[in-house]
Amino acid sequence: MTEMDEPLDFEFEEPTHISPIVTKKKKKVIGLDDLLSDFYQVKNNTPKKESKRAKIQKSDESDDDDTREAELYDYVNKCQQQMNEISTDDQMPLWGLQVFGGQKSIPPLTFPELRSCVLLQSFIAHEVNSLVELKTEEGEAFLEGLLVNGWLLKLVTNDCRVEKCIGAWAFSLMLYSPKEELRVAACEFWCSILLPKNQVDQVMFEMEWLPNHSELMRALEVYGFLLDSPFKSSASMEIVDGESDSAGPPQNIKTWIKYVSVCCQARTTRSVFSTSEVEDLITSVICLFLDRQLLGLSLVLKDCLHSLISFFSDDVFHSSCQKIAKSLTCRVPTDVNCLRSVESVAGEATRSKHLRSVLAFHFLVACFDNKLLDEEQILRSLTSTNLKDKNCDIFKMYIHLVLAENWLFCNPLLKDKPIISEMWSACLRNCSCQITSTDLRSYASKVRSKASYLLQGRTTT
Repeated sequence: MTEMDEPLDFEFEEPTHISPIVTKKKKKVIGLDDLLSDFYQVKNNTPKKESKRAKIQKSDESDDDDTREAELYDYVNKCQQQMNEISTDDQMPLWGLQVFGGQKSIPPLTFPELRSCVLLQSFIAHEVNSLVELKTEEGEAFLEGLLVNGWLLKLVTNDCRVEKCIGAWAFSLMLYSPKEELRVAACEFWCSILLPKNQVDQVMFEMEWLPNHSELMRALEVYGFLLDSPFKSSASMEIVDGESDSAGPPQNIKTWIKYVSVCCQARTTRSVFSTSEVEDLITSVICLFLDRQLLGLSLVLKDCLHSLISFFSDDVFHSSCQKIAKSLTCRVPTDVNCLRSVESVAGEATRSKHLRSVLAFHFLVACFDNKLLDEEQILRSLTSTNLKDKNCDIFKMYIHLVLAENWLFCNPLLKDKPIISEMWSACLRNCSCQITSTDLRSYASKVRSKASYLLQGRTTT
């Protein structure tokens, strides 16, 4: 092969890369319109981005809120359960008995004998009647007008005499009239006769007729008062519509209470009741305290009870208290109603305290089924009660504790018998120490608090 056939030197060299020719682009001139367009486009896109960001953030926060709300709900439920476990102490049941049943038909309020009464006949025969021209058959309506306006009392006072027909008629209106103005005026008439407001001008009336105890008890029977029937508890009471004629005690019970009170206050000038009758009236009045429908008359009832207690002479009062207490324990159950009966005898007077003490003691005896009649036996039984026992009736212990407090309150028995004082202090220590603050039984905290309070009062005196 010849040299001419050999490859040339440049054929063995690698091919060189030649860069493409770069063509210069002309710069675009950005005008003011372009800048404004870009600015508004960015501005329009910003709320969308913020909205997206807010939605994402809100979603995260919503999830966190739901989680926190669920945790809070569980926490509150747990707290409520714990509170329910701690405060298992039941509310004290309400006192209240159905003292009044169905009312009977009221006696007739017409008195034909009024037409022949001396006072009316003397007025008809008077020359003044020539102007009024009053007729005999209109006499009752005329006397009602005189009664309401107060003129009947003035005429009777001038006469110093109360005729039987006028007295019985006014008494009947006081106890049975459905008209308030008549019953109030009749009550004022009788109260002014028995207990004149002006002692200087006090007049001793010649009374042809005077209401007695049986008249008042007959009125209670008409009102539906359950004298001997077992009382119904407040839970079984049927509250009748207030507009009904048979809804609870009648409005006349207020004038009945006021009349009884005035009769006892007038005992120095006119004896109306005997000792046994007043004992019966006190029992009835205390029973009236147990009717929740008479709460509005609490002050009137307290005044009446105070007047009745003041009726007795000192030598018979103590024996009368025993009779009253025995009568009440036969009619009132040994529950919160017996506490209401005892506490209704309010006041710091010596007689009120004594009656309250006697009542409480007899109810305590009734609580033990009349098996424990001695003071030491009762306190020994209270002290020996094992309050730690799960089967112990704590509510009954609370009843016993309150009754014992009223029985021993300002009672000379503590001074005469130091052993009674020691046993009472031991009973209070047991109630306050055997029941812990974490005891979850019903009424446990009430017994513990009551005993601690009474014990502290004894240590400070």
